[in-house]
Amino acid sequence: MKKRGTVLFIIGLILIAAGIALACFNLVTDARAEAVGKTIAKHLMQQIPPTVPALDDLPQSSDMPEEVEYPDYLLDPMRDMPTVELDGIAYVGLVRIPSQELELSVLAECTADNLKVAPCRFSGSVYLDNMVICAHNYSSHFGKMINLRIGDAVTFTDVEGNVFCYSVLELETVQPDQQEYMQTGDWDLTLFTCTWGGASRVTVRCERVPNE
Repeated sequence: MKKRGTVLFIIGLILIAAGIALACFNLVTDARAEAVGKTIAKHLMQQIPPTVPALDDLPQSSDMPEEVEYPDYLLDPMRDMPTVELDGIAYVGLVRIPSQELELSVLAECTADNLKVAPCRFSGSVYLDNMVICAHNYSSHFGKMINLRIGDAVTFTDVEGNVFCYSVLELETVQPDQQEYMQTGDWDLTLFTCTWGGASRVTVRCERVPNE
């Protein structure tokens, strides 16, 4: 009986040590992701041209001077989103969430390796008002997204300097096998990440609003 108690005690110590090691690993991974994310966002900003006029800021047809040039995405919304390559990885732009003081680069392709670097475009296009962006739940990525509130602002800037403004409309939690559900519904922008432990997905639905 005493021997069994000793074994259980040792197993308990091992589990505690494993838990501490996992917590430390997560903290280190999070810190690394934050440092890398800030560096990439800075370099990407240097590649993006000055912000161009938003659709809402362009003159109406009745008073539109001939020299006005409409952004390419208005002339051809079906076009592929342009990219900028940094260290051989393609990025489509920057997502900003002011209430969480986040400014994050968004990669063009969603892969397991890319998600370790920055949020990724899961599907859709910002020009078609159906883009879905996913990220890990690092606190420096989308880990605090569950704290967003209805009406919070989100912006996306593509690599050509076009800015798209959004307002949070709905937060929901869905199951891991509902990935197709992320792409359904009349939502202009969707952001999602895993809950801690990966049991479900925190999903934020946004509607596009006029640029301020």
